Amino acid sequence: MTIKDNEKMTSKERVQLTLANQIPDRVPIDYDANPGIDSRLKKHFRLKQDDNDELLKMLGVDFRRIDPPYAGPRLHAQIPGRTVLPEWGIHTRWIEHESGGYWDYCDFPLQEADEEQVAAWPMPSPDDFDYSFLADTLKKYEKLAISVGGAGIADCINSNGMLRGMEQTLVDLITDDPAGLLLMDRRHSVQIGVLQRILDIAKDKICFLMMGEDLGTQYTPMISLELYRKHIRPRHQRFVDLAKAYNLPVMIHTCGSSSWAYEDFIDMGINAVDTLQPEAKNMSPAYLKEHFGGRLAFHGCISTAGPVAFGSVEDVAASVKETLDIMMPGGGYCMSPTHQLQDNSPTENVLAMYEAAHIYGRY
Repeated sequence: MTIKDNEKMTSKERVQLTLANQIPDRVPIDYDANPGIDSRLKKHFRLKQDDNDELLKMLGVDFRRIDPPYAGPRLHAQIPGRTVLPEWGIHTRWIEHESGGYWDYCDFPLQEADEEQVAAWPMPSPDDFDYSFLADTLKKYEKLAISVGGAGIADCINSNGMLRGMEQTLVDLITDDPAGLLLMDRRHSVQIGVLQRILDIAKDKICFLMMGEDLGTQYTPMISLELYRKHIRPRHQRFVDLAKAYNLPVMIHTCGSSSWAYEDFIDMGINAVDTLQPEAKNMSPAYLKEHFGGRLAFHGCISTAGPVAFGSVEDVAASVKETLDIMMPGGGYCMSPTHQLQDNSPTENVLAMYEAAHIYGRY
């Protein structure tokens, strides 16, 4: 790895400038990975398997996320052969494949629930989360770009789909089903309560709020813009308004072909977009830079289904450089994989990705 130590800015300063579409000393760098490749990277650097911070330092990652753990009672019973989240009741099962495995959402316990049943579904209180670690963690990461939230915050489709199934969730939006809409609102109320507690403690130590909503397939929108504006945008706006009340920029994670919603994002006050699958329709770096550069900052664009997974080290370096050459001018770009780095990615390719970012990502 080629990482220079004589950097002119802290990570926090670097990311703040980038999210404001200004030019930092270098492109900010982020990381997310499946367990298999994460483990291999730690072995490469001779780290302990739980030494996440040291791995991020070795890769030169500017971002850190804080997420208070649930500390309340188990609200939903465990089930044999399943993992059940104690606070939300989401069911998953482990699915093995040739390069690793993943947790598959299943059972969908609220799939046929009516409004009364959704209203009775046990959910946590914001007081059930543990905020005691925040002061020490905020001090530890004070020079880094700390975010709150995540891809599962404020989202309507994905998280409802985990409990009602994807088909029923989409039907809910089309038919204005009060059960599905209530489920969104109940989850969001808890999430906003948690975020408010974090932000009241953290003050100006937080760099941005992250929220999410998957809106596209590889080729088309998942829902119409009309439906987005009817049901999802007003719910998203609550989270954007919360962030703005604390003078925080907002980044939204959204997979697939989703640039059709970006004008609405800009109008709502969202500052940055994440994922940016370059192979999806109207999501190439050149298209995004041409249509939204200077109005939105970008986080992602390095495909986890491209050279990082299937190319050579040279292919990876060339792909990263090409993306940087397009996205860097004028600022506003954070180098990151589009999704979690997958277990089928060779270790040397992932290392090449981060080394290329440090070599070619300097202004």
